[in-house]
Amino acid sequence: MEQTPSRRVFLSVAAAGVGGLLLTGAGIPTAPRTLRRDPFTLGIASGDPSPDGVVLWTRLAPEPLGLQGLGGMPARDVEVEWQLADDEGFTRVVRTGVETARRERAHSVHVELDGLEPGREYFYRFRAEGHLSPAGRTRTAPAADAAPSPLTLAVAACAHYEHGYYTAYRRLAEQDPDLVVHLGDYMYEYAPKGYTAMGGAVRKHTEGRCATLADYRTRHAQYKSDADLRAAHAVAPWLVAFDDHEIENNWAGNVSSTGDPDFARRRANAFQAYYENMPLRGTSVPNGGSIRIHRRVDWGPLARFHLLDTRQFRDDQACEDGLRAGCGDRLSTGRTLLGEDQRRWLLDGLSSSRARWNLVAQQILMAQRDYRAGPGTEVNMDSWDGYAAERTRLLTGFRDSGAANPVVLTGDMHMHHAADLMLDFDDPDSPKVGVELVTSSIASDGDGYRDEARVAETIAENPHISYLDQRRGYIVCRITPEELRADFRTLDYISRRGAPARTGARFTVPAGHSALV
Repeated sequence: MEQTPSRRVFLSVAAAGVGGLLLTGAGIPTAPRTLRRDPFTLGIASGDPSPDGVVLWTRLAPEPLGLQGLGGMPARDVEVEWQLADDEGFTRVVRTGVETARRERAHSVHVELDGLEPGREYFYRFRAEGHLSPAGRTRTAPAADAAPSPLTLAVAACAHYEHGYYTAYRRLAEQDPDLVVHLGDYMYEYAPKGYTAMGGAVRKHTEGRCATLADYRTRHAQYKSDADLRAAHAVAPWLVAFDDHEIENNWAGNVSSTGDPDFARRRANAFQAYYENMPLRGTSVPNGGSIRIHRRVDWGPLARFHLLDTRQFRDDQACEDGLRAGCGDRLSTGRTLLGEDQRRWLLDGLSSSRARWNLVAQQILMAQRDYRAGPGTEVNMDSWDGYAAERTRLLTGFRDSGAANPVVLTGDMHMHHAADLMLDFDDPDSPKVGVELVTSSIASDGDGYRDEARVAETIAENPHISYLDQRRGYIVCRITPEELRADFRTLDYISRRGAPARTGARFTVPAGHSALV
């Protein structure tokens, strides 16, 4: 979608953090300047829109990689003013307020607004001790009884900082989405070169593997110091949910994949840092060693988003994880990935939904994928293939819930997939009950490729999968009452800046159909 000139101006100004646009119109009263450096180096963000509100976020960090994970901030709380307007120039300010950026929360700010008009675009900014933030654009969800209007949705995941530049985030922002769904691996916990891409590292992580609260705070700050990521946050509200690398690779419930004896503390540190650095509501404030990340967000009568947590409640991976053939444990009816409470919550939400589209946003491949060509089956124990019985129960629940047009949005795989979801993937005549759209990575695994022979082999072995692409990228969905159209956007390289994005494939799901077209 081409941007209007005003959108191009907004994107360049918001990403750069310069003040020309921001200083026009009704200004926030000037406060004494005691912070010597700009504290808004991590940008701004918004998230979890409702018909009458949205969350506004920022975190003060004049030195993003400052000692102890506190971003170079003084050892005191700081008052932060915020402003909401219905125009880019802030000449029509509709709300203002003050929040305290507390030291114990790494000077992060979460403003939960209500009382706004539904289905409206707004602009927001912050000021702290004389410093003005970049501006962000956000919007409220349509009212439940509004006439359905089209939704442009971007889907992203997996952004290893060392593996490449974040050009895909910039290209995503240029698509002018109404909403962004991020499906995890927003940041990676590894020490420098702890996980190497085929092409090597183009950037370097902060020192050490993330374990302490300071480690996770600093790593989040390093990722948000990237201008392309900040631009993507500034352009639209986000719905976020973590996968594994925000904490530790392939963790499962209370089980560390590395045998870390202090994993409970490490997980709690990661949860706190995740909340501090994301535009989440107070319902996601960590409570001891847990955090609530599964939630529902309604987008008027058009769509209901069901965001899942596929890490915190799962059983340990079967057969010692990895790709396995002949693993009988993965078929056990007693194994769970979602946990009983979350599975019931999801199915209840589907059954009660009156939305035209039901978008289940989650982290790991739901469709079966057999990695072995020829006889036998070899599957990934960390994906839904490792929890096959629960997947069957869940997909049966999709069918029986009566929910209209279920579409699963997935990350994790570092390659695009488009697949039909079936009650029995080994039976080509099994009923199709939904569609899965899997986004490739923003940066993880470095420059991608397009191996036509490997793609053909995989699709032949897995005929319910219609499309694979190993290049980096994201998905843009355009949703109307009549159809969902998914554009799989790809970039040929990320080892240097400036790659264009192209549509590698386009699929349409007509309303009332349970298969790709």
